Amino acid sequence: MGFVKRPEEIERIEHALSHPRFVNGEMLTVDFLTDPEVVEHILPPPLEPAGSPTVTAMVGRWQSNCVGDFHGGAIYVAARHEGVEGRYVLAMYMDNDQPTIYGRDLFGEPKKIAVSALHRHGEAFHGWLERGGVRLIELHGLLSTELGPSEGEGVNFNFKARPAADGIGLEEDAILTRATFQTKVTAAREGAGSVVLRGSVHDPLDELPIRSVLTGQFVECDLIASCESVARVPKNDFLPYHHGRHDDWAALDTESAAVVPVA
Repeated sequence: MGFVKRPEEIERIEHALSHPRFVNGEMLTVDFLTDPEVVEHILPPPLEPAGSPTVTAMVGRWQSNCVGDFHGGAIYVAARHEGVEGRYVLAMYMDNDQPTIYGRDLFGEPKKIAVSALHRHGEAFHGWLERGGVRLIELHGLLSTELGPSEGEGVNFNFKARPAADGIGLEEDAILTRATFQTKVTAAREGAGSVVLRGSVHDPLDELPIRSVLTGQFVECDLIASCESVARVPKNDFLPYHHGRHDDWAALDTESAAVVPVA
């Protein structure tokens, strides 16, 4: 039966879990500087700020060998851990449940369901991401400089944690993960960019000050990923960050709103 997998099925599934490929990707990104004290406040330990308080906003779409076709976006904050430079995934959004569950359970990415779009007209690019009726991310780029193909490597930091069964605190210590992406860029463009971040009680992206925009970029690329656990964080230390990476469950109270006051 499908509810209990055979050994050969487990082997096939675990290959998809351990060798993820996100290909034919198209990503529009805008890098900007925020306040250093904001970065220090939002980075969970043991992550440390990188050399500059750089934030990247991204909207894109991909194909894959593990979660089908998907669209989404994210907010990344420059960070480092034990000398390794990378980006902390502050917020991430996907358009359906497979990429959401895969990335959240495996890497610890703070994924939520949202809708997004990416458009191009010549050298002009526009991307947006919307959740709960709020257009959280809006990107524009006038990208006139062609950069050509390249290959590289990038690192993302995430945390795997889960609430305790009784709803108080976390079940166990959080796990810091480091995902490494081998990137093969087939085309890239760079130029002037702009970014607007909006927020809600569940997605307070508007709390990130945009002090100066650095650059806009559009890439077509393949991403080959691998991930590992690199540290543990005491559960009480991570708890404030854990709740900040999820929706505010108390704000979703519809029971109280349905109570009719007694005259």
